[in-house]
Amino acid sequence: MKYFGTDGIRRIANTELTPELVYKVAKAGAYVLSKHSNTTPTILIGRDTRISGTLIESAMTAGFLSYGANVKSLGVIPTPGVAYLTKKLKADASVVISASHNTYDFNGVKYFSNKGMKIPDSLEEEIEDILESGKFEEMTAQSNKIGVSEIREDLLDEYLYFFRKTFEDTFDDFDKENFVVAIDTANGATSVIADKVYTALGIKHYIINNTPNGININSNCGSTHLDMLKKFVTANKCNLGIAYDGDGDRCLAIDENGNEIDGDIILAIVGKYLKEKGKLKNNTIVATVMSNLGLKKFCKENDITFKETKVGDRYVLEEMLKDDYNMGGEQSGHIIFLDYNPTGDGILTSLMLLMVALEKNKKISELASIIKIYPQVLINAKVSNEKKMDYENDSQIKEEIDKLEKEFSGNGRVLIRPSGTEPLVRVMIEGEDQQYITKKAQDLANLIEEKLK
Repeated sequence: MKYFGTDGIRRIANTELTPELVYKVAKAGAYVLSKHSNTTPTILIGRDTRISGTLIESAMTAGFLSYGANVKSLGVIPTPGVAYLTKKLKADASVVISASHNTYDFNGVKYFSNKGMKIPDSLEEEIEDILESGKFEEMTAQSNKIGVSEIREDLLDEYLYFFRKTFEDTFDDFDKENFVVAIDTANGATSVIADKVYTALGIKHYIINNTPNGININSNCGSTHLDMLKKFVTANKCNLGIAYDGDGDRCLAIDENGNEIDGDIILAIVGKYLKEKGKLKNNTIVATVMSNLGLKKFCKENDITFKETKVGDRYVLEEMLKDDYNMGGEQSGHIIFLDYNPTGDGILTSLMLLMVALEKNKKISELASIIKIYPQVLINAKVSNEKKMDYENDSQIKEEIDKLEKEFSGNGRVLIRPSGTEPLVRVMIEGEDQQYITKKAQDLANLIEEKLK
């Protein structure tokens, strides 16, 4: 697709993601998403803390109003908060203005359907077709049909109520006196709401990186830069560290010793807990091909079915909906608990992990010890864009991969993945010896570069 990537449209704000483009994307999106509605469509808009957020929101709002849609502007709110409110308020659609974990100069536009789920590829293609067709004159509202917008930042409290309703009674029963959580909000969309949630649930906590200024989002903080949180957790003797990304749909954790707890480990900890409670639907965890071999082995040892999808949370969700599963996610900490919200929710994920720790009265490191994570190496091979799919047909590359797979005999694996956007082939190898797999990954990447340049 020309505009939409794996997670909406994401570009440098105001030069590539221009107000003109955003205005058109809004008009085309309103047309496609409200085709099946007989009433005047209502669209919610939420954003993160980037300096370009209000610029993009203004252009987006103008596009929707010009089409004849009404807008409710939610202000700064996590992506999952927008998804939740879209369903709760029965809005026709919603938009999140965010570039997630990217640096502040990027911004993006993500559409959600009336079910609070990211729209499928087919609808994004339809929006692109409208953008390219020049139908804009036909899509302009006249006279009293022009849309109106209202600021509804108060709706953030509805999202807070969702967490209270879900966890308040449960957390009231726990002994929380000596449990302290450190929270890194990445100077992003969770900056305000995370403190409110943890305060409402009576959990002792510190908050760091919660003073957004428009340009410090994800800057050496949050789920993509964990060093500051690791140091904070150990220095302040916290029991758990929590890191969100810029738009709040991901969560990674830090145990009491300063060790990282990634999405695979969280899936294992919470998955096992839900299975014990009889709440893991169809006894299945859904994850992507990038999940660690350790998660696959953990599932086998614990009699849990492991379902694998392509990389991307939308594919995890598709698989969950298709076969009625309620838990899935990615190594990056983007985890979907479908019983509660149809998209990854960082705060929800952190509370699920915290609930397991408090109920079992165990240290986070002890909970994490149930899964063995294999060392993983990822090396990019620079190749010709035209040839990046040809690795499958090259006998020498194929032979080398087969040889490695045989050698690992189940205690390692090789994953080759062409980049969707760059002239790269990603070589990922997992195994028990970090030094050995690093050498093998480099050798294989060199071979791929040589054969596909």
